[in-house]
Amino acid sequence: MHRRHFLKTLPVIASGAAMSGALDPFTAQAATPHGIAATVHPLATKVALDTLKKGGNAIDATIAAGLMLGVVDGFNSGIGGGCFMVIRRANGEVMVIDGREMAPAAATRDMYLKDGKAMPEWSQTGALAAGVPGEVAAFDLAQKNYGKLKLADVLLPAAEIAEKGFRLPIEYADRLGRVQKELALFPASKEIFLKANGSALRLGELLKQEDLAKTYRAIAKEGSDWFYRGEFAQRTGDWMKANGGLMTKEDFANYKAVLREPLRTKYRDHEIIGMPPPSSGGVHVAQILNILEHFDLAQFGSESVETYHLIIEAMKLAFADRAWWLGDPDFVSVPRGLVSKAYAQELAVRINRKQAGKVEKHGTPPNATTDIFRKHTTHYTVADAEGNWVACTATINTTFGSKVVVPGTGVVLNNEMDDFSIQPGVPNSFGLLGNEANAVAAGKRPLSSMSPTIVLKDGKPVFSAGAAGGPTIISQVLLAVIRHVDFGMPPLRLLQQANVHHQWSPDEVKIEAKAGEHILGPLKQRGHNLKQMSSFGACQAIAQTPAGEFHGAGDPRVNGKADTF
Repeated sequence: MHRRHFLKTLPVIASGAAMSGALDPFTAQAATPHGIAATVHPLATKVALDTLKKGGNAIDATIAAGLMLGVVDGFNSGIGGGCFMVIRRANGEVMVIDGREMAPAAATRDMYLKDGKAMPEWSQTGALAAGVPGEVAAFDLAQKNYGKLKLADVLLPAAEIAEKGFRLPIEYADRLGRVQKELALFPASKEIFLKANGSALRLGELLKQEDLAKTYRAIAKEGSDWFYRGEFAQRTGDWMKANGGLMTKEDFANYKAVLREPLRTKYRDHEIIGMPPPSSGGVHVAQILNILEHFDLAQFGSESVETYHLIIEAMKLAFADRAWWLGDPDFVSVPRGLVSKAYAQELAVRINRKQAGKVEKHGTPPNATTDIFRKHTTHYTVADAEGNWVACTATINTTFGSKVVVPGTGVVLNNEMDDFSIQPGVPNSFGLLGNEANAVAAGKRPLSSMSPTIVLKDGKPVFSAGAAGGPTIISQVLLAVIRHVDFGMPPLRLLQQANVHHQWSPDEVKIEAKAGEHILGPLKQRGHNLKQMSSFGACQAIAQTPAGEFHGAGDPRVNGKADTF
């Protein structure tokens, strides 16, 4: 198959007439001309398909999957966190929804400093770590404007699972075991996730979340106002006041999900639609693709040292720019020139084709102070028979976020305040550096790596991808697009390839060992400092062929589930 002729969180959905397609559970891939769903959990896949069956569209199915994941994959995402949504409607309209968390009104630039020294643990665990959640507002905005069903229709199935409980899969049990000491610090968290003796629930044991079920049902009955202006906001504000936090009921009332201008760029003969700032993902996926467009990757081959080397070098240049320029466009000027073709050409010529380069600092894109973006982690992608496509990435940041459950609600609060630069030069929990552009400020949204992406060809959506994994999200989505557009790989095959990541600082290449010695050895010889990993990342992908057949896959690294109806 020609690389250009095949025409893709932590899920993927496409819908159509009821039909059972070919499915291989072992490979986590499904293919059908009618409908498909793939998520990181079978219950989220099922509720997405059920939503489509009862007349919902891709937007409804996306929200249903996200709410279910907040129950069964709650260590990654949930209504105590935020999300980004990229939507391409059947009529050709494109819009993006920013449901990113927001700093409380009482937040200050130096709130994580003690005697001038950064205290990273304050931004990672406990009352000061959480930003005002945005997922409920984003889902509500999408549902009311673009869905067919009501919010209650997509909330209640997840509420039922939360109340009845579900058996813990290996990923959930493993994450609980890693953070049981931190969860034990907070009584409501301890009561839900730990046993009476303080040990974590184990593989196969039943997890019930009755308070979360009540919260879901209250939102279903009273709407999002119950969350942002009612009982949930009051409970959270009261807990924060009693425990040294800054978030108030008024912070919730002032939160709004924001419609932003989509980031649209070209790569080869495809159009890439991504999230604008405060996502760094859309900007830097586009920037790296622009750089790589100056090299014929297909000539080298997908599994060649030349291709890996060029991708790594382009990543370095983009992540250096990320550290300096990126932040909330409502507060700082983020240059549009970062995604310009001319700037990409300047960066491309800096790449030594045979030797690892040293990127000392950021570059300066054209019109950096005048041409700016307007003010304005799990992934799931959805496409339906009508032609609606949605890419949504949601998160509470690190495992179980701040580890805080608001008493009586069952809601795990995020720790997205750690995504701010708490002090220039001090890395966050992912090792990322930031500058003044991403400093803490009242009402500001922290920089994110989330990169929900939809790819068009000849004006029609043909591929969508998104991922979980902190800054590696950008790399995973980039690799998915390259492997699909340049090398014609269908979703399952591209997800089976080795992941590689370089974020400028620290100066090391994170790469999966399955890349093989024929790649690893020559990369070392070229001067790359390799950090071999057994596995990292969790990307979901869907594609549609010219004949209209959908192909999708959940990332095999996390036992993703694909199914059809």
